[in-house]
Amino acid sequence: MPNPLMYQQDNFVVLETNQPEQFLTTSELLEKLANTLQQLPFDDLPPDVQKFKLVSDQAQYLIDTSCELDIGPGKYLQWYAVRLEK
Repeated sequence: MPNPLMYQQDNFVVLETNQPEQFLTTSELLEKLANTLQQLPFDDLPPDVQKFKLVSDQAQYLIDTSCELDIGPGKYLQWYAVRLEK
């Protein structure tokens, strides 16, 4: 039986165009995604994200189901759950 600690997502490494990697908590990543989503035209969001009207719900959905967001040609925003402690 797998250890539930394997599925905790408390910290993320975030990779972004022309930026050094960042380590963010879940709440920090939610805030970053919400800010990014607000800057994107609604029609440019993936169809599954468009189902949610609230930006906070969109951001949480992305954390729960994805690891990247298309933010434009030649740009990227990716996040991966990491465990910082052993």
